[in-house]
Amino acid sequence: MAKKKIMVVDDDPDMIYTVKHGLEHLTSDYEFLEVGSGSDCIKLLEKGEKPDLILLDIMMPGMNGWEVATKLKSNPLWKKIPFVFLTAKTDDMSKGMGSLASEDYICKPFDISELKKRIEKIIEIGITP
Repeated sequence: MAKKKIMVVDDDPDMIYTVKHGLEHLTSDYEFLEVGSGSDCIKLLEKGEKPDLILLDIMMPGMNGWEVATKLKSNPLWKKIPFVFLTAKTDDMSKGMGSLASEDYICKPFDISELKKRIEKIIEIGITP
């Protein structure tokens, strides 16, 4: 089975490290693209990168996660790429809006085993590109 590609978009290198190494400790089913900003995420997609799933932080300098999500949804080449907000924004409005806009909304701090289960559920549904 080919590895699924997960793009982790977060301005905090420690968070990217935690997600990547935490998931690698649990499974070898994924390969990771580490992306430090919303604009870099869009640049990679424009270059033809096509991840199976995007884990997307909301609060980032420059282009935030909401703006990235809008660009994903409005581009015919990207709108089928599932994405999950992985964020410290825990207010009800963000949770509500984020749940509507994305496949899932996961608040930091999170349990790595739970993150793995939720990723597997999204990828198994077959909504990947």
